[in-house]
Amino acid sequence: MNTIKTKLDGVLIFEPKVFGDERGFFMETFNAARYREAGLKEDFVQDNLSFSRRGVLRGLHFQNPNAQGKLVYVLQGEVYDVAVDIRLGSPTFGQWAAVVLSAENKRQFYVPAGFAHGFCVTSETALFAYKCTESYRPSDEGCVLWNDADLNIPWPIEHPDLSAKDKLGIPLAEFPRDRLPVYSAGGV
Repeated sequence: MNTIKTKLDGVLIFEPKVFGDERGFFMETFNAARYREAGLKEDFVQDNLSFSRRGVLRGLHFQNPNAQGKLVYVLQGEVYDVAVDIRLGSPTFGQWAAVVLSAENKRQFYVPAGFAHGFCVTSETALFAYKCTESYRPSDEGCVLWNDADLNIPWPIEHPDLSAKDKLGIPLAEFPRDRLPVYSAGGV
């Protein structure tokens, strides 16, 4: 497995080994020992799957307290995936990293706890899978505005299809500070 570090500490791109022939392919989507060796030491407690059509944008979501780390990947289709550091006091607060994830490239993206996460679908449809380090808790959920001008994320779509909840996202600079995670060296 190839591990690619991004400009944000802890945000990683994984390229699993794929074994293929004319019949198809095989790959491990997760192996705790192998991912630990690659630097991902978190335990996962929940797996999720979402299906969306072209133009759907989901995010930028986070959970605090009980912040979730997420290992995300695409089973069918393609998405533009983004992680934003929203940890108060972090040296990279307000910075983001992005990657194209697809069924074709088989890349995985690790979004650590304390980061907001979002993706938009660039293919006809996408089947998106992710592992979480904490269980979902609706009362802990927050949403940073997807097109926050200060973040200046170059989403590959101008007019995304958003949920009612995502339309109510708040710019990071206006987010109540007591709702954001706090940075500490070595974690959230």
